[in-house]
Amino acid sequence: MNATIKTLGQLRKAGYVSKSIKIELRDNLIVALKNELPTFPGMHGYEQTVIPQLERAILSKHNINLLGLRGQGKTRIARLMINLLDEYIPVVSGSEMNDDPLNPISRYAQDLIAEHGDKTPIYWLHRSERFFEKLATPDVTIADLIGDIDPIKASNLKLNYSDERVLHFGMIPRANRCIFVINELPDLQARIQVALFNILEEGDIQIRGFKLRLPLDLHFVFTANPEDYTNRGSIVTPLKDRIGSQILTHYAPDINTAKTITNQEAEKLENRYCTVHVPELAKDILEQIAFEARESEYIDHKSGVSARMSITAYENLVSTAERRAILNGENKTSVRFSDLMGMIPSITGKVELVYEGEQEGTAFVANHLIGEATKTLFLTYFPKIEKLKKQDQETPYDAVLNWFFEADALELTDEASEKVYFNALQAIEPLTSLIAKYQPRVATKDIPFLMEFVLWALVEFKQLSKKRTADGMLFNDMYDNIIKGL
Repeated sequence: MNATIKTLGQLRKAGYVSKSIKIELRDNLIVALKNELPTFPGMHGYEQTVIPQLERAILSKHNINLLGLRGQGKTRIARLMINLLDEYIPVVSGSEMNDDPLNPISRYAQDLIAEHGDKTPIYWLHRSERFFEKLATPDVTIADLIGDIDPIKASNLKLNYSDERVLHFGMIPRANRCIFVINELPDLQARIQVALFNILEEGDIQIRGFKLRLPLDLHFVFTANPEDYTNRGSIVTPLKDRIGSQILTHYAPDINTAKTITNQEAEKLENRYCTVHVPELAKDILEQIAFEARESEYIDHKSGVSARMSITAYENLVSTAERRAILNGENKTSVRFSDLMGMIPSITGKVELVYEGEQEGTAFVANHLIGEATKTLFLTYFPKIEKLKKQDQETPYDAVLNWFFEADALELTDEASEKVYFNALQAIEPLTSLIAKYQPRVATKDIPFLMEFVLWALVEFKQLSKKRTADGMLFNDMYDNIIKGL
């Protein structure tokens, strides 16, 4: 942008050359690729899949349909595209359609240039203002998107309804020279989708009998969820035919990528009451819960499990530890395994259950997912726990199980201070020895989490029992619990 250029004449003298938004995106993408700059920063896990397809679509000057389950970053991708636009572009002052001074399309801009010539005032539009977004809902009308006759304008200007100046343009014409995103496209009524045909292909619009040749310069990005095709609607075939590229998105392929996304998106609170340490194993379990959910028999796979579940669960996990520190007046604390229970509200609100899950209840399903994640990751840290063992066969966990057989029980209270909590775990001497043998390099501050992790895993593998008490969790011997029941 040159701040001294304020008229059409100055713009022409400067040698400004107009170009369409698709050429603009293409040219800036080529520069980014040549200089090895990130084109869609922050989209982790898409480096070898989605991003190359996006880049090919932009190079081909295609409108794009992003098809994927919820929480896969479709809208974020669309918003990142503004980084590939020129920083500023010139616009005819007062134009409601962002008219290019060298190639005006609106009646207003054409009349203004005809009257003032090279003295026509212009202003510079920043790329951040060149992004329009509309959520497709059943109540969206053609007037919202395309436009309608404005009787008040006709009255004020004393114009006949046959004059095109009585038209009030909708969001799409006003988004000329911009990126226009329609989210959840299948939710848009079929007759509204039909209204997009001419804009995508022929470049004209029709409003209440007016057929205007408006060569709108737009880059369309649509988003859709495959579930919508059966539950609420579909994309009409002629519209799909006019969308150049359909790109499938996906969830993070592995735990490390998922952790990167969660850490990037989770709310960073600078004014936390205390320092909260989160062990890497806790982060791994949190992400594994999402992986387990996407395979669970209790959860609707077509609906998907949003990455937002992990993000909000992480925030709740940290806040659970922070709350305990506040109650105990401690200025630092560490996340405990039992703090994972604090994530349950974030899980139950983010999953769609099938019939079997509804029968069991959301709380049961959330606890089940935590248990499955625990069993999966336990085997990457410690030896396998055999369901059945031969007589006199020794296992690495015998000493821990014998401690519980001889002891009455162990209760870990939710609000116990750091000292009380650690002392309770250290009382199980065989557990300390087990950690030292199989995880000798674990950081000292992560040891309490790992010790409790072992106890919860032994419960999941039916070696110990646990039950909820008024203040926390009570762990005891499996057989002792059965005998007391008898």
